[in-house]
Amino acid sequence: MLLSALDWIIICLVLFISLTIGFYAARKSGRSSTEYFLSGKQMPWWLLGISMVATTFSTDTPNLVTDLVRQNGVSGNWVWWAFLLTGMLTVFVYARLWRKSNINTDLEFYELRYGGKGAEILRGFRAIYLGVLFNVLAMSGVILAAIKIGEVMLGLSALETVGISCTITVIFSALGGFRGVILTDLMLFVIAMIGAIGAAIVAINHPEVNGLSNLFTHENVADKLSFVPSPNDGSMFYAFFLIPLAVQWWSSWYPGAEPGGGGYVAQRMLAAKNEKDAMASTLLFNIAHYALRPWPWILVGLASLIVFPDLESLQAAFPNVSTDKLGHDLGYPAMLTFLPTGLLGLVLASLIAAFMSTISSHLNWGSSYIVFDFYKRFISPNASEKSMVRMGRLSTLFLMILSAVFALSLKSAAELFSITLMFGAGTGLIFILRWFWWRINIWSEISAMIFSGIISLLFHKTELFSFLPDVWSFPFSVLLTTIIWLIFTFLTKPEDEATLVSFYEKIQPYGSGWKPIAPKASITESETWSMSTGILAFLSATFMVYSLLFGVGYILYGEMIKACILSLVFLLCLLILSRLWPKLT
Repeated sequence: MLLSALDWIIICLVLFISLTIGFYAARKSGRSSTEYFLSGKQMPWWLLGISMVATTFSTDTPNLVTDLVRQNGVSGNWVWWAFLLTGMLTVFVYARLWRKSNINTDLEFYELRYGGKGAEILRGFRAIYLGVLFNVLAMSGVILAAIKIGEVMLGLSALETVGISCTITVIFSALGGFRGVILTDLMLFVIAMIGAIGAAIVAINHPEVNGLSNLFTHENVADKLSFVPSPNDGSMFYAFFLIPLAVQWWSSWYPGAEPGGGGYVAQRMLAAKNEKDAMASTLLFNIAHYALRPWPWILVGLASLIVFPDLESLQAAFPNVSTDKLGHDLGYPAMLTFLPTGLLGLVLASLIAAFMSTISSHLNWGSSYIVFDFYKRFISPNASEKSMVRMGRLSTLFLMILSAVFALSLKSAAELFSITLMFGAGTGLIFILRWFWWRINIWSEISAMIFSGIISLLFHKTELFSFLPDVWSFPFSVLLTTIIWLIFTFLTKPEDEATLVSFYEKIQPYGSGWKPIAPKASITESETWSMSTGILAFLSATFMVYSLLFGVGYILYGEMIKACILSLVFLLCLLILSRLWPKLT
């Protein structure tokens, strides 16, 4: 593709503003490690919420959605829509607990909740396991999407795309720290949304698509529109609907949707001014992430089925794309090649913005683990603030290089999504229960982490579980991992009583799971929070977002009666939530 002067001006302007913000934030971010990684814990809720949305609005996300839509229809998105339950549980149950902990990273939690050498070792190991290994996996998927966009839209080689995009992003991230990321996310999110909507409008009006009504009635699309897979299609119904809703959302660790909160979502909750702001920011994130963003991507994915109905048509249209990168996720960048001058530059700028937002967040989050939970905790306990900031910038560069190298060996975003889910299968329940059940100990976490990885490898690399249909591999992995960590929990001693009492007094967790500890703590029952109120708010907010998501879908489909019904459900849930909110904060 040939970009016009206007396209290049728009792209360069976005990059210039982003780097300017990075340089602006660098001076203040370099004052201390808390400023560099948490902006002094004084960020407003709305800015943190938008930053969470911008971080998950990446170059690989529309590619993943397009892949799911092309192969499994709209209902295939339940593999990530189900994570709304995780998100809302974080809002109404965990956000205030994280902010109340007043720690610098979510891994610091381990030495707050557990005691002894085991807690120290687990904290250090998780810093590398999550901050490097899992973080690199997540960033590699984002870089892979950038490679495919570069190949399809600009004719760049993989090395050229990686070299340009990663160099600019790592300079921005290392300079501005968390403050630079947060401030830039606001601009990047607005640009990314405009670009996504513009791309959807152009795709719908493509001559071969010819409008919404023709799109939805076309033979390549008509059977892809259902919001829920048919129970008659057994494997599809179980794999993309029942298992995600019944098992996946609470059992699996996935970046941005960690059960009980964690990762860069926890980082933003910890950066909030108070518990109320932590809740509000996470609520804003979940509404925007699940209800406002998906439809532009879905529409482009559906339109691509008409213009590029199969992989052969994509290969014929873009012969320069390497065979190891050919997949259905190419449908999204392929449709972007039809954009007119000006809008093309804006959409490319929006994709660059999405890339920078996500990668910079992951770099800062992963670097915070390396600095706080590994370097300062084990290597240099007396490290000065300046040396910690310097180590943060060096680790940012290290993570960027590692992710770029790994991305060159990947093929598709969906493949990476499945691998990541399987490696975390069965660990999620611990992250939920450790706040509420005193009996969970350090060996619960260690055994779950180790055996979830072993079981995942056995499923993928051996024939040991070949007797199971593929659709049941994930729930069976969850079941095995859960049984193993429960056995380890009951065969090992509880945490030291002093550690448990200290945790209970600081966090004030609710529920009956702390009955043996509560009488020994110096807080009263009146200081604890009502679990039933939180659960009711969780259910109301979940139905509110789903009704908004599918209500918008029915409006696009032209089914106005269903849209009106869901609008009433949305308003009812919103009313209930507004009544509950004062009791929660």
